[in-house]
Amino acid sequence: MFRVTTLDPCATYATPPKPEDDFFGRPSFLTVSGQLEGEIFATALSRIYTFGPTFRAENSHTARHASEFWMIEPEMAFCDLKGDMDLAEAFIQYLIKDALGHCADEIAFFDRFVDKGLTQRLESIASSPFKRISYAEAIRILQTSGKTFEFPVAMGQNLQSEHERFLSEEVFKCPVTVHDYPRTIKPFYMRRNDDGETVSAMDLLVPGIGEVIGGSQREERLAVLEQSLAEHSLDPATYWWYVDLRRYGSVPHAGFGLGFERLLMLITGVPNIRDVIPFARTPGSADF
Repeated sequence: MFRVTTLDPCATYATPPKPEDDFFGRPSFLTVSGQLEGEIFATALSRIYTFGPTFRAENSHTARHASEFWMIEPEMAFCDLKGDMDLAEAFIQYLIKDALGHCADEIAFFDRFVDKGLTQRLESIASSPFKRISYAEAIRILQTSGKTFEFPVAMGQNLQSEHERFLSEEVFKCPVTVHDYPRTIKPFYMRRNDDGETVSAMDLLVPGIGEVIGGSQREERLAVLEQSLAEHSLDPATYWWYVDLRRYGSVPHAGFGLGFERLLMLITGVPNIRDVIPFARTPGSADF
């Protein structure tokens, strides 16, 4: 995460400053997601969404990663993993249909000069059902594919972009939703499944990009959430307000995040995220 501070790193202090001397009186960081706060509003208002900038201090030099981007994050009360996947898939199809209906000339331009076959691919995504497979099944398909990947495929490891694109472009030739990931590779807030080994998480993968949506059913059980915080070496005192949402009564709820710039890549066929952001900020580059 990116640390926010008004303390001068070049200054010489007679006494080293303490966190409470900083602007907010405590260590503070740029947001990586509005999800945790969104959960509070969802449990009060049933269905909400946030749309705003997010910041990731990931040293990823790929065509689909940026250090600053915008994200659309719906959050729904009384929703489980299946409902989450249903909404994510319907959302992508709705957005593509809307773009095809209102921006046909622009998409035809991109089809002609940027990504030949774009219109046909978008029409197929908008009108065809998506494939759903478990993480375990995805690993099995990748390991038995006979294809050599740059990053080895192993159970308990995150899928890389090349794995995601292979599944969506070569195996199924359509968007794929991968669900039920190992809990050891996912954040603390995802709901633990009955097997104790996986969580109710999902990623929606599309041809040409890989993951465009990531989401999960959230852990609404107080005792399980507290255990998960401990397993991730997180201080419950820091998340007191989030834990209290369960302590004083919660409901099953779920949500996801859609990277807006990756959506633009999908709709325009532009292959690099830096070309769909006016002033891209990436590792080693923040000129604007």
